[in-house]
Amino acid sequence: MSSTDYLNNISLYFSMYVGVFILVIGILGNIFNILVLLSLKIFRENSCAFYIKAMSCLNIGQLLASLLPRILNLWFSIDWSVASLAYCKIRMYVFQVCTVTSFTCMCLATIDQYLTTCSYPRLQRLSNIKFAYRCFTIVMLFWILHGILVLIYTNYVVLSPAGDYICGISNKIYQNYNTYGFTLVLISSLPVLITVLSGSLAYHNVTQLAYRAIPLVRRELDKQLTVMVLVQVVFNFCVIVPYIIAYMINLYANVSKDSYSYAQIQLLRSITINTFYSYFAVSINDYL
Repeated sequence: MSSTDYLNNISLYFSMYVGVFILVIGILGNIFNILVLLSLKIFRENSCAFYIKAMSCLNIGQLLASLLPRILNLWFSIDWSVASLAYCKIRMYVFQVCTVTSFTCMCLATIDQYLTTCSYPRLQRLSNIKFAYRCFTIVMLFWILHGILVLIYTNYVVLSPAGDYICGISNKIYQNYNTYGFTLVLISSLPVLITVLSGSLAYHNVTQLAYRAIPLVRRELDKQLTVMVLVQVVFNFCVIVPYIIAYMINLYANVSKDSYSYAQIQLLRSITINTFYSYFAVSINDYL
C-alpha cells in the first residue's frame, strides 16, 4: 500500500468512526440539554437559556440533515441526494438554515449575557424573555428566506463526460457566495468574532458583580450562565478556527488529486470537518 493510499484510508476510517460517535453523542447531548433547561423554572424564564434551547433544537436538525447522510454514505454507500433531486434540495436547505441559525443563537446568547451583566439599566432591560422571542423570530424568518436561494440553485451537477453527477450548486455566482460569504464568513469567522468579543465583555462584567447591589440568586445565575457561555465560546474558537484554516488550504492549494500532498490535505480536512461537527454535538450543560 502506498503512502497516499494509507492516508486516504486514515481519512475514511476517521470520518466513519468519529462521525458516528459525534452523531450519537450530539443527538443525546442536545436532547439532554433541552430537557434540563425546560425542567427548571429559573431557566424557562431566562433569555440566555432560551437561546441555548433553540440552539440545541437547531443542532439536532443540523446533525440529522448533514452528518447522518454523510455517515450513511461512508458506511453503506447510500446517497439519497443522487436518487432524488427534491431530497437533495431539502437537505441542503435544512443544513443551511439550521447551521446559520444555530450560530446566530450562540451569538445572541453571548450578547445577552453581556447585556444582563452590564451596569447600565437601559442595556439590562434588553435582556428579557419577550425581547428574546422577538429576536429569535426575526432571525429565524430571515434565515428561512435567505435559504430560498439554495433551493433554487441546488441541482445535479455533471462531473465528467461519462455522465457522472452529484448534488451541488449549479449557479457560479451563488457558488462563490456559498464558498466565501456563507462558509468562510457567516458560519465560521463572523460567529467566532462576535462570540469572542461579547464573551470577553460579559466576563469583564461578571468580575464586577461582587461590587454591585444585586440579589445573591440573580448574581449566581448570571455567573453560572456566563461560565456556560464562555466555555462554549472557547470551545467554538478551538474547533472553528482550524476548520477555517483547512478549508482555505483546500480551496487554494494547487495540487494533483493523485499526489501525496492532496492526501495530506484531505486528511486535514477530514479531521477538521469532524471537529467542526462537534460544535453541534457538545452540550453546553456538559461543562457544569
